[in-house]
Amino acid sequence: MKFFIDTADINEIKEAASYGLLDGVTTNPTLVARTGKKFRQVLEEICAIVDGPISAEVTAVDYETMRREAEELASIHPNIVVKIPLILEGLKCVRWCSEHDIDTNVTLCFSPTQALLAAKAGATYISPFVGRLDDIAHEGMEMVRQIIEIYDAYDYETEVLVASVRHPLHVLDAARMGADVCTMPLSVIAQLVKHPLTDLGLARFLEDAKKVPR
Repeated sequence: MKFFIDTADINEIKEAASYGLLDGVTTNPTLVARTGKKFRQVLEEICAIVDGPISAEVTAVDYETMRREAEELASIHPNIVVKIPLILEGLKCVRWCSEHDIDTNVTLCFSPTQALLAAKAGATYISPFVGRLDDIAHEGMEMVRQIIEIYDAYDYETEVLVASVRHPLHVLDAARMGADVCTMPLSVIAQLVKHPLTDLGLARFLEDAKKVPR
C-alpha cells in the first residue's frame, strides 16, 4: 500500500519524505490556505520535494471552469493529479481529463455508488472519506471494503485512496482490505511506528548496553 501525506506544509512534507516511506501528497484548499502562500507556489515547492503523485484541487463547481482549472493545474508539473469533487459536473470533467491523459483524484466520496460512478468516468483515484463518515456514526472503512469489492468485480483500474484518516486503525484496516493508497497527516504516520513494548525493549537494551565493557 502506498503512503501519501495529507498536508500542504512544506516542513511536514520534508519530514515525512526523510523517513523514506512517502509515495505522494494530497492537498486541498483548506490545507493550502493555512500556509499563507500562493497556490501555485505551494504546489511547485511540493513537486520539488516529492517524486510522486501530488493532488491539487479545482475550486470551481461548473464543468467549463473545472476543465480550464484542470488544464492549468496539470501544466504545473507532470506529477500533478487534479482533485475533482464528486458532483455531476465534476464527473463530466473527470471524463474529459481521462480522455486528455490528465490524472484525477475524485474527492469527497461518501458512498460505494459514488465510487462506482467515478470509476466509470475514468478516475485515476477515488478518495473515500472514512473519518468524516465515522463522525456521523457510519462505518467509514465498511464503505472502503464495498468499493474494493465493486472495483475488483469489474476490473476497474481506479485506485482506492483512503482519505480523512484519523488514527492507525484506519491504516491497518485499509492495508488488510487491499486499498491502493492511504493518505494521512504527519501525526498518524508518526503513530504507526509507536508501540509501548518497542519503547520498553529499547530502554532495556540501552540500559544493558551501559554494562558492556568498551
